Amino acid sequence: MDSVSPEKVGLSSSRLRRLDARIERYVDQGETPGVLMLIARHGQIAYCKGFGMMDIEARRPTREDTIYRIYSMSKPIISAAALMLYEEGRFYLDQPVAEFIPEFKDLRVYVEGGDPAPLDRPVTVHHLLTHTAGLTYDFHQSSPVDRLYEQGDLRNRDVPLRDWIKKLAALPLVNQPGTIWRYSMATDVLGHLVEVLSGQPLDAFLQARIFEPLGMTDSAFYVPAEKVDRLATLYGAGLWVIGADLVGDYTQKPRWFSGGGGLVSTAGDYLRFCEMLRRGGEFAGERLLGRKTVAYMTTNHLAPTMLPMKMDDKPDPGYGFGLGVNVMLDPPAAGRLASIGEFGWGGAAYTHFWIDPLEDLIAIKMTQIMYRTPDNQQAVYRDMHTDLRTAVYQALVD
Repeated sequence: MDSVSPEKVGLSSSRLRRLDARIERYVDQGETPGVLMLIARHGQIAYCKGFGMMDIEARRPTREDTIYRIYSMSKPIISAAALMLYEEGRFYLDQPVAEFIPEFKDLRVYVEGGDPAPLDRPVTVHHLLTHTAGLTYDFHQSSPVDRLYEQGDLRNRDVPLRDWIKKLAALPLVNQPGTIWRYSMATDVLGHLVEVLSGQPLDAFLQARIFEPLGMTDSAFYVPAEKVDRLATLYGAGLWVIGADLVGDYTQKPRWFSGGGGLVSTAGDYLRFCEMLRRGGEFAGERLLGRKTVAYMTTNHLAPTMLPMKMDDKPDPGYGFGLGVNVMLDPPAAGRLASIGEFGWGGAAYTHFWIDPLEDLIAIKMTQIMYRTPDNQQAVYRDMHTDLRTAVYQALVD
């Protein structure tokens, strides 16, 4: 994509230096090893800068081509993959998942002090796309089911999806489908659904149908040997190195293609995916989705009773949720500079992106830091995210 001066797309170079100062502060204070920040407007890159280190021990600075574990920023990509199959007529959104994944026929719902209860309604594909299926993540730690997920070792990269789905389906749901928004492994199930419907392994489908057409040359489920020197080191609070023994070895091809959090990518690659969404499903002459599908994907699908959403069991006011992305409904309630209709998502290592259709703006933040204390994680993430957003929006001057 073309790069231009900020002024050509309505941004102020002098005011963007405030963004520089904010990022430098987080790096200097040791709250993150390094950051790559990218801003594009009207389809042109106006700001792309690296700060700090991608590997502190080796003294390797952050570069534009640094490869990051994007974790849950995988979810919008998998959701788009599923919607491509939806456009082809492979399924209906209200169709029960069990019609494609037989293991889902026997699901039950957890009942405290009693036997698991039958479902009031089946889990549908729409439930998976909106995180209302009743599934969960082990890190929530607010339900006995979360602990069952933890005991089931459901994030083991050495278990193929076809075997993983059997382990997951053997556990009860946290709640009845369609009643609560709960961030979950639903997108991993969606990735397996893509495999079933397409007849391809998930990595092969993504490569052929999304990555290759969009020119996303550094996006995959692992980093090959010739690119390992570009993979950012992952750090914990206090900047200690988080090794492969804790999060898996991203330099080796996994057997579990985690649609919910397994991809690696670069800021440049992810920008291409974002541009496809910004342009209504098309980029570089390749149409992946129809514009009405993208509009539907980026519209809030949650009932008022499900709002505000709860991330890590804490409210996230102001936002709704579409099909694989959050959607801004009320900027004052969110307490952030934003536009109604803005959408995006983030990853566990503090990567984040958002697309603002009103301002015709895309912002991508890449870093590799995981905080192990939940209270610290929530506070630092929200402060950094809100702080950098403010610095981006205050630089708009047109």
